[in-house]
Amino acid sequence: MIARIVAQRTNEIGIRMALGAQVGQIARLILGAGMRMVFIGTALGLLGASGWRASWAAPCPGFPATASWLSRAPPAVLIAVALLACWLPARRATKVDPMVALRAE
Repeated sequence: MIARIVAQRTNEIGIRMALGAQVGQIARLILGAGMRMVFIGTALGLLGASGWRASWAAPCPGFPATASWLSRAPPAVLIAVALLACWLPARRATKVDPMVALRAE
């Protein structure tokens, strides 16, 4: 999804670079957009998981209702993988040639 956003915004990124945007600013722009989606999804997932865990705690006495490292590890791994998945298109976006983008307009 982030790669598609970068492909659609190639002209904009090229114009930003032609106007003086630094490589770090472009990378932050792309990483920020991607990680914003990841954190919203993770927060919603954790809310849903806490509700699910609480609903199973009453009928199953042996079910662990407290948050342990096992309930925090999968979201942390998913966030790390999503960061890598956002970083690759962000790195590609920093290599956009401003002249190519300006010629396309």
